[in-house]
Amino acid sequence: QVQLVESGGGLVQPGGSLRLSCATSGFTLDYYAIGWFRQAPGKEREGVSCISSSGGNTYYADSVKGRFTISRDNAKNTVYLQMNSLKPEDTAVYYCAAAFSTVRAMCVRKDGVNYWGKGTLVTVSS
Repeated sequence: QVQLVESGGGLVQPGGSLRLSCATSGFTLDYYAIGWFRQAPGKEREGVSCISSSGGNTYYADSVKGRFTISRDNAKNTVYLQMNSLKPEDTAVYYCAAAFSTVRAMCVRKDGVNYWGKGTLVTVSS
């Protein structure tokens, strides 16, 4: 069956870094755009960063632009999110998702999302 499994979350101090991984199985990863979304308590799930099936196009939310970097290694069936200069407002459960969509439509509107992971918690606090 299709699975997306996030890992790498944890507790980090403001200004610190964390690298999230999304390991996928059960489908051909290079057919899909992959996105990272996050949801804080009481908030809607929002798109953080998305990457096209080939890795050639990316999208970043304004709130993370310049601090986060998305990448993918289709041969390893894995997508990554490098998170630098973390802020308390980055605290959330982070989810990866797979979609047939452009990166902007996926991240902004959740267009074409077929599969979600179960999430990994990132807590940024001193």
